[in-house]
Amino acid sequence: MSDQTATADVDSRLEGHRVELTGFCYRMLGSAFEAEDAVQDTLVRAWRNFEKFEGRSSLRSWLYRIATNVCLDMLNAGNKRARPVDLTGPTPLAQAALNPLPENTWLEPMPDGRILPSVADPAEAAVARESVRLAFVAALQHLPPKQRAVLILREVLAWRASEVAELLDTSVASVNSALQRARATLSDRDTTAPDTANPLDDEQRKLLDRYVAAFEGYDMAALTALLHEDAVMTMPPFDLWLRGHDDISGFMLSFGASCAGSRLVATEANGTPAFAHYKPNPDGPGFVPWAVQVIDISDGAITGMHCFLDTPRWFPLFGLPDHLEADAS
Repeated sequence: MSDQTATADVDSRLEGHRVELTGFCYRMLGSAFEAEDAVQDTLVRAWRNFEKFEGRSSLRSWLYRIATNVCLDMLNAGNKRARPVDLTGPTPLAQAALNPLPENTWLEPMPDGRILPSVADPAEAAVARESVRLAFVAALQHLPPKQRAVLILREVLAWRASEVAELLDTSVASVNSALQRARATLSDRDTTAPDTANPLDDEQRKLLDRYVAAFEGYDMAALTALLHEDAVMTMPPFDLWLRGHDDISGFMLSFGASCAGSRLVATEANGTPAFAHYKPNPDGPGFVPWAVQVIDISDGAITGMHCFLDTPRWFPLFGLPDHLEADAS
C-alpha cells in the first residue's frame, strides 16, 4: 500500500466516526461550534498519533478517549451553558424587555444530521434522539464534567462500566459511584422528553402543518389553539422567556409584530421538528433569516417554541439559504 493510499485509508476510518463523536461532544459541551471544534481537535490528534495506536482497544474506543479528554480540558474553564428557563422565571408581558447575554451563556441548537448517526436498531435510535433534546442536554450541564462523561457513556452509548473505567483511567467502583450521583442530580431536574415520533405520526404532521399556517398567517387565535396552556417561548440571546397563551400571543403582536407575513421552512434539530424562520425583508423583496425555531410537542400540543436568533451562525450550520424569494411558499 502506498503512503498516499495508507493516508487516505486512515482519513476515511477516522472520518467514519465524526458524527457520533460530534454527538458525544455536543452533549458534553452544549455548544454546536465547540463540539465541532472538539471533534476536529480529536481527529487531528488521532491522525498525528495513529502510528502509536497499538490496537489494544478498538479504534472507536481510542477516539472516544481522546474526545473525552479534549472535552474535559475545554470544560475546565467552568462555563455552563443554559436555556433562558434555567436562569430566571417567566417574564410577564408587561415587564418584557430584550436583554441579550453573551453567546457563551446559551445552550445551542444542533442539526440532527451532524449528531445522530444512522443506526438500524429503533430503540438505540430513540435513545440517541432523546439524549440530544434541549432539555436533556441542558440538564447534563448541571453535572460535573467527569460525571457528565460517565452518564453519557453508560446511559446513552451503553458502554460497560469496565470500558468507561478504562477510558477514564479509574476503577469500576468509581464509575458506578459517579453514575449514581449523576442520576440523582438529573432526577431533580426536568428532563422530560417531548413525545415527538420519528418519523412524525399523522397527528403530529397535521399539528405542525396547522402551526405553519397559523404562524405564516399571523393568526394568534389559531396559533394559541395549538399551544399547551403552559407552553413556553424562548429567544436566545435574550434572557426573556414567556409562558402561556396570553403572554406569547401578546409578545408576538407587540415586540414581534415585524414577523407578520413570515415564512417557515422545515428542518430538524435536537431530535425534534424545527423551522427556519424568515421574516419579510425590510429593505426589499423576499424574506431574510430571523430564527431557527426548535419545536417541542407533547400530548398533541406544542409545548415549546425555542427561537434561536443568531442567524449568521445558525443558518450556515443548518445549510439554510440566506434569502427567500418573494414567491417562496
